[in-house]
Amino acid sequence: MARNKAARSLRAAEEQAIHGFRSSSPLAEAAIARDLENHADDEGSNLTTDDDASETSTIRALNSQPGTNPHSLAGSYQRPSFFTTISHATVVPHHIDPEVLTQREREQAIEDERHLLSDNNVMGSAGPGKRQRAEEGASAMETTSLLRHEGENNEYSAEDAAEIDRKWEEAVTAGLIHTTWRREAQVISKNAAPLVITFLLQYSLTVASIFTVGHLGKKELGAVSLASMSANITGYAVYQGLATSLDTLCAQAYGSGRKKLVGLQMQKMIYFLCVITVPIGLLWYFADRILIKIVPEEEVARLAGLYLKVVILGAPGYACFESGKRYVQAQGIFSASLYVLIICAPLNAFMNWLFVWKFEWGFVGAPIAVAITDNLMPLFLFIYVSSTTGSECWNGFTTRALHNWGPMIRLALPGLLMVEAECLAFEVLTLASSYLGTTTLAAQSILSTISSITFQIPFPLSISGSTRVANLIGASLVDPAKISAKVTMGGAVIVGILNMLLLSSLRGYIPRLFTSDVEVIALVARNLPLCAAFQLFDATATCCNGILRGIGRQEFGGYVQLFCYYVVAMPISFGTTFGLDWGLLGLWSGVAIALFLVSLIETFFLVRTNWDRSVEDAIRRNAMH
Repeated sequence: MARNKAARSLRAAEEQAIHGFRSSSPLAEAAIARDLENHADDEGSNLTTDDDASETSTIRALNSQPGTNPHSLAGSYQRPSFFTTISHATVVPHHIDPEVLTQREREQAIEDERHLLSDNNVMGSAGPGKRQRAEEGASAMETTSLLRHEGENNEYSAEDAAEIDRKWEEAVTAGLIHTTWRREAQVISKNAAPLVITFLLQYSLTVASIFTVGHLGKKELGAVSLASMSANITGYAVYQGLATSLDTLCAQAYGSGRKKLVGLQMQKMIYFLCVITVPIGLLWYFADRILIKIVPEEEVARLAGLYLKVVILGAPGYACFESGKRYVQAQGIFSASLYVLIICAPLNAFMNWLFVWKFEWGFVGAPIAVAITDNLMPLFLFIYVSSTTGSECWNGFTTRALHNWGPMIRLALPGLLMVEAECLAFEVLTLASSYLGTTTLAAQSILSTISSITFQIPFPLSISGSTRVANLIGASLVDPAKISAKVTMGGAVIVGILNMLLLSSLRGYIPRLFTSDVEVIALVARNLPLCAAFQLFDATATCCNGILRGIGRQEFGGYVQLFCYYVVAMPISFGTTFGLDWGLLGLWSGVAIALFLVSLIETFFLVRTNWDRSVEDAIRRNAMH
């Protein structure tokens, strides 16, 4: 752990290795300091008195030493706070501040350390304090992974945690901590499973409209794809990118021990995004006139414009949800978004069917369902926070949120560029396909949706793997980290092969789920083998990026992907499509080649990289933190 050279903190690894060993953000600290200075008088009771008792035991100050609170949730990597829709591109590395530890995270961190100690015969299966209690009256439970009395508080005592800390440091110093392929597979798969569910639920909000509208006709299918692309680039990606500044501001506010500032920062972002909604709304309202000048098919452009006009009504709700999501994540509450999606995703699918087919509203029913869902998500998130946990960081609506926007905006702009760069690479293929005709545009919509659905499995796997590698690197466990990385890559190969076999074997059936048009079905079936072929490269490239994040070298992966997508993929795609008349096959050929190059280059880099240097970098950066 970070307390000495023998054992670095697992939390420091997650903070530094996964996020590029980023340091504290001076801009965010200055913004928070200004908020405290400007409003010290009227925030005195709200921001200090109410929180002093809890903060003393649960939060370390921004500038305190890492050793203050050594534990980290092994596997608690906070997935990107935005969700991809069609895009697969990797972003340029950006700098945001690490999240603080919650009590739940510390408890899990102790458990993870104790499990490894137990596996290596350094400590028994029961924790230090738990063992004595178990021997006294619960001998039958001695074989369980965690001994606790029925009804006992699910927390470790300070003595238990200190004993595990001591044994952990001694074991790491003596080189006694080892792991196995089986253990790493269990940990990585366990942490990836809920993320897969969350990502699939989030993406289902887009898929529901495509599924429902696709059976109306190929023009409607092409229009909903074009509209989704336009909304993503000009609206949703803007909200997602700008809201990333809360990953810094809310986390630092929470870490400073000033809980109420978390709610203040969220309010500022909500007001700011509402202002941004005005130009976005105007752009969407007149989108049909713009798209008609860009897209050859006038009817497709008109329907896409109608879609955008309707979803304007959901834009403010979407902005509030993006801000609220970061509000709860800054407090270590990562389940809130999942619970909201468990309700909203099925409801969205039902409303799509109800409006489009049952009420016979046709094409316009899909954007109405989307707009309603966008407004329901922040409402359900509010209900969750107010009725369960997270409300302690809310200090009510205040005019103070109308001040000190400068630092927030400056922090938000890099995030905006990051997300836009990610979205643009693949969305531009949809726009290009519109020049090949309505049938090709509809087929491109289906292929993009299919590839995005399959992507929701290796991406969470890469997140789980990156966390585990980072945790082990931070604890100076190089050999276990390498085993964890190999397990992650093995999982990527398995997932890629399964996706490839699934798409190849069902290429004649999958298109029928999206449309009834014979021409579109045939075109998708002809191109689906190529889409299936690069599933292995897609999965391996994604998990390579996860491992690079884990060892703190994600800047290499970011620039490799930017080069492969924009310098290699785009010229090949446009050259083969329009120059060689390969049609839709040409568009996807560039993507396939780019993914192959990314997986090849990054795999070679990981094989040749010096993992001991990653540990040394972690030690140096943690000392500076």
